[in-house]
This record gives sequence, structure tokens and C-alpha cells, in this order.
Amino acid sequence: MLLAVPAVQPLRAWIRQQQERRPGTVCPDFDPAEAGTNARVLFLAEAPGPMSHTENGTKRPGTGFISVDNPDQTAANSWTARHQAGLTEAEALHWNIVPWYLGPASKKPNAEELAAGARALRSLLPLLPRLQVVVLAGLYAQKGWDKHMTATADVTVVKVPHPSPLAMAQAGKREELNQGLQRVRALLGAAPLPS
Repeated sequence: MLLAVPAVQPLRAWIRQQQERRPGTVCPDFDPAEAGTNARVLFLAEAPGPMSHTENGTKRPGTGFISVDNPDQTAANSWTARHQAGLTEAEALHWNIVPWYLGPASKKPNAEELAAGARALRSLLPLLPRLQVVVLAGLYAQKGWDKHMTATADVTVVKVPHPSPLAMAQAGKREELNQGLQRVRALLGAAPLPS
């Protein structure tokens, strides 16, 4: 799928450019089962987690994709919330404010990494001509966007908690995530009919 889906090819070229600009960094691939360049909603978290990196230093190597189908609880929480809100993979694209792998999930992006990630994100947004809504999942995505991106994109921004197990264990956070994604569904209008 990664090699064949037309809507993901410009995104793959963008990833190669990012890796050339930052030698030694690893950017996972976009999930080819998602909307690619046809995305109407872009979900941004903080940085790729270990399950998105094939050589992550754990006993469970990752998939190489940013995907709600990754084998971890954050991905499962994302998939469930997106599904419950009626947001489909044909509309959605999942990514991060910092596109390259930083290390274990406990490693959070610093100010310099957020600024560099936002610069990269500015070059990604023109590849998403149908984009209407950006969902900022968690504090780091929100801080990076608010500091570096607010004047850049003509989209509606919806802020939600990060879908990590730690965040979802906090009182009210799961409901806040679900309500935010229901707002996204309302902003986009009715879900497209399956083809």
C-alpha cells in the first residue's frame, strides 16, 4: 500500500526531504490506509512514539508508521475515540508537531525541537489542500502550534488531551477527548459514505 496509494506519495517525498535536511533523524511513514493528501482533519500529537520506529530499542519493534493501528495503548485510544466520533480513515491523517523520532515516550520535545518541527509542518500543510481542522492532542502539540503556527494555517483548531494511557487515566480526560472529536465531526459535517 505504501508504494501504491497515490495520496501518500507526496507525503513520502516530504519525509525524504525532512530526513535529508536533518541527517541521522528517523521520520516514520504516514499510514497509507489513511487519507493522505486528501485529509480533511490532521491529528497532531507531540512526537513519534516507540511503536512508530522499527528500531526503537525495545523487545517489540515498531511498525515504521504513525498509525492508530500501531500495537500500543495510545494508538488504541486514538482509534477508539476517532471511531466513536464517526471520523473515518478516509478523512483523517495522524502526525506529530515534531515529525522525527526522539526516543522513548518519556522524552518530550524541547523548545528547539518544537520550533524545528513547526518549520517542517509549515512545509507539509500545502500538501493537504482539503484540510479543514487540525486536532492538537496534548500539551506539546498545543504549545508548538500556539507559538509557531497560529498565523500560518487557515484551519479550525481543536485542542484535546493526549490519548496516552497516562492522560486517559485522569478524571474527565477521556470525555474531553471524545467531546473534542465530536466537535470535529460537527465541523466537517456528515461522514462520507463508504465507497
